[in-house]
Amino acid sequence: MSTSGTPTTTTDAGIAAPSDEHSQSIGPNGPLLLQDHYLIQKMAHFNRERVPERVVHAKGGGAYGTLEITEDVGQYTKAKLFQKGAQTKSLVRFSTVAGELGSPDSNRDPRGFAMKFYTEDGNYDLVGNNTPIFFIRDPQKFSDFIHSQKRRADTNLRDNNMQWDFWTGSPESAHQVSLLMTDRGTPSSWRHMNGYGSHTFLWYNAAGEKFWVKYHFKTDQGIKNFTDAEADEWKGKDSDVHMRDLQDAIRRGDNPSWTVQVQVMPFEEAADYRFNPFDLTKVWPHGDYPPITIGKWTLHTNPENYFAEIEQAAFEPANLVPGIGASPDKMLQGRLFSYPDTHRYRIGPNYLQLPVNSPIAEVHSYNKDGAMAYRNSPDPVYAPNTMGGPVADPELWKGDSYEVAGEIVRSAYILHKDDDDYGQPRALWEKVLSDTDREHMVTNIVGHASSPEVTAEMKPRVVEYWRNVHKDLGDRVAKGLGINGS
Repeated sequence: MSTSGTPTTTTDAGIAAPSDEHSQSIGPNGPLLLQDHYLIQKMAHFNRERVPERVVHAKGGGAYGTLEITEDVGQYTKAKLFQKGAQTKSLVRFSTVAGELGSPDSNRDPRGFAMKFYTEDGNYDLVGNNTPIFFIRDPQKFSDFIHSQKRRADTNLRDNNMQWDFWTGSPESAHQVSLLMTDRGTPSSWRHMNGYGSHTFLWYNAAGEKFWVKYHFKTDQGIKNFTDAEADEWKGKDSDVHMRDLQDAIRRGDNPSWTVQVQVMPFEEAADYRFNPFDLTKVWPHGDYPPITIGKWTLHTNPENYFAEIEQAAFEPANLVPGIGASPDKMLQGRLFSYPDTHRYRIGPNYLQLPVNSPIAEVHSYNKDGAMAYRNSPDPVYAPNTMGGPVADPELWKGDSYEVAGEIVRSAYILHKDDDDYGQPRALWEKVLSDTDREHMVTNIVGHASSPEVTAEMKPRVVEYWRNVHKDLGDRVAKGLGINGS
């Protein structure tokens, strides 16, 4: 301790620092010395203060909460966190998708809704969005889609023409773009939006019976959105409006909550359902599979250190616990690899040893070494062995498997009888949106497609895209863009 009673500055190794203000030099006016290890450490660490930002979902914030299961769903899954009465600590990170770290929270964009549940069987991660669908259904197109939403290679500027070029060339995007162009594309806060697991997942119970499920987190605060004009206004007033709103609400004890629901499809019904139930661009109609309320999820604790707990938080859909498995959803299959791989690049191979990512369950792994391995595997470091090392237990995963067969191909999904890229967005326009919603949607589309970079050649494609959804919608967009013809 210093004589003043305040702590003594130290190096990161805990050694007392020689000075907070002055570098070591040859005389007061002389050159600095390489041996000034404290100066070198400070500069070197400062140069490395920023890990690479996420390629996608760069801007975001989050909080800790608790998932409480209030209903019995043991007939569907043996996962312990979903048993009646279970209370599980969790972390959520909300985010925008396309923007960089400094981008405004109120940009028109889907919102990431990534959740980590710290269970006694290990971490369970649910990586979703505030929409139940996505722009594409095959991961082969994912990097191309994201590139179209980012910056041009020549000017390094955002370009709406690129976005419309990709969207109009990818008709499967129509459902998600329809939602994006409503006011749901600009939520007023993270507290006032729903969350969805989006993908289809496998649940299996203790008897090995299988079910397909979709997750819904319905906000108890009610849906509230900005209009396009309000969203633009907030970009200038407070670019961190969503992050600030969540922190302030929790700080004053106004803890946001969501009602947790699942849709459950018997395993055998997927094969001949009227459309492909694993297609990420489609929802399951509630009339076919009504959402079942299973619990409540509440946020109640702000992070104490944003970088350590939010920026370095790593979510991955490959973190599945016994009772939960993957489905044949092609986008989910791609994400099972992509998410942990990007964490290894962005944070390092031992990212799961960081406190925010570390499970509460004991870790018995044969992985060893690598950068920042502060918890390393003891001998033996290989399997099989005769030295008392950990042994896998296949019985825990009984029910996770199912039979698949077919020729190895590169192909779109085989169409079910009602598969159609425009049917669900057409139903959204006709049956879900109010007159005001439809008016705002047209205004938002026209405004977005009227950007100076959107070419005269692109605008007719935009009109045709929306006429495929609904003729009235397309005609109104055409009028707004000054495009003749029908």
